[in-house]
Amino acid sequence: MWIEQKKKSKKNLFNTTIGVFFILVVVSFAVLSFSTRNFSAGIKNAGLSLFSGIRGGIYGVTSFISRTALSIRELSILRKEYNELTDRMSSYEQLERSVADVRQENNRLREQLGFSQSLLYRHIPAELIGRDPDNLFSAFVINKGSYSGVAIGMPVIAYQNGAQSLVGKVIQAGVFESLVMPLYDSSSYVSSRLAQSRYEGITEGRGSPDSPLLMRFIPKQAREEINPGDMVITSGLGGVFPEGINIGRVSGIRYQETEISMELELEMSIDFSRLEYVFVIDAASGQTAGPTDLQSAPQTTGQSAPQTGKTDG
Repeated sequence: MWIEQKKKSKKNLFNTTIGVFFILVVVSFAVLSFSTRNFSAGIKNAGLSLFSGIRGGIYGVTSFISRTALSIRELSILRKEYNELTDRMSSYEQLERSVADVRQENNRLREQLGFSQSLLYRHIPAELIGRDPDNLFSAFVINKGSYSGVAIGMPVIAYQNGAQSLVGKVIQAGVFESLVMPLYDSSSYVSSRLAQSRYEGITEGRGSPDSPLLMRFIPKQAREEINPGDMVITSGLGGVFPEGINIGRVSGIRYQETEISMELELEMSIDFSRLEYVFVIDAASGQTAGPTDLQSAPQTTGQSAPQTGKTDG
C-alpha cells in the first residue's frame, strides 16, 4: 500500500511538473510575443517621444539664440548702413545747395558783368563787406579803396531789378577799403528831377532804409502833374551825381496851402537789405570806359570827414 501511494505521488508530481512546464511555455510565448511587438513598440515610441521632445527643445533654444544673434548682427549692419546713407544724403544735399548757390552767384555776377559793360563811365566794381562800426545803421564798407582808384565824393550805384539805381557816395577812401554814405542817410542831399514832369527838387534821406526819402522844394503848381508811382531821377546839377540815375518812385504828396512849395515822399529804387555789389563811378570821365581803366588812375587818399551840402551832398 505504501508502494502504491508512492507511485501515485510520483504520478501527481509528474503531472504537476508537466502542467507547470506547459504554463511556463505559454507564459514565455506570451511574454516573447508581447516584448517583440507591443512592449517593444511602446518602449520605442516612448523613447522616441522623449528624445524628440528633448531634441526639439534643444533645437528651439539653439535656433532662438542663433536667430537672436543673427538679428542683432543684421541690426548692427543695418544701423551702420543707415548712418552711412544718412551721411551720404547729407553730403549730397550740401553739394546740391552748394551747386545751387554757385549757380545763383554766377547768375548774379553775369548780370552785374552785363551792366558793367553797358556803363558809359569809368567805374570800379566793388562788394559790400561790412558796416561802419560807429554808425551801424547808415554807412557801409566796400572792398575797394584808393589803390583801385576810389576817391572821396565819387557816386556809388548798383544794378538791381533790371535797372541802375543810386546807392550813395564815397565819404572816406582808405587804401583797400572805402566808406559809403547811403542815399537814406540824414546827411545825404541829391539834386533830383521828376522823370515825367521834369520838375526839380532836392532829395534827402531820413536816417533809415525803412523810411521814405523826401523830395523838397517842388513848385506847388506841379501837383496836378505828379502822380504816385512817378520815377524820380538824378538831375546832374552840382556835378557830383550823373544825370538820369534812378532814385525812387513817388509814394506820397505833402503840401500846405500856405506854402509855395510841396514835398514828395519817395520809395527807394534800391533794396538795401539785398544789396551785395555796387559800382563806384567817375562821373567826371563822361566817356565809355571799362572797369579796369581806373586801376592805373592816380592814387588819392581822402579825408575821413564827409562833405555835405544842400545840393548833391
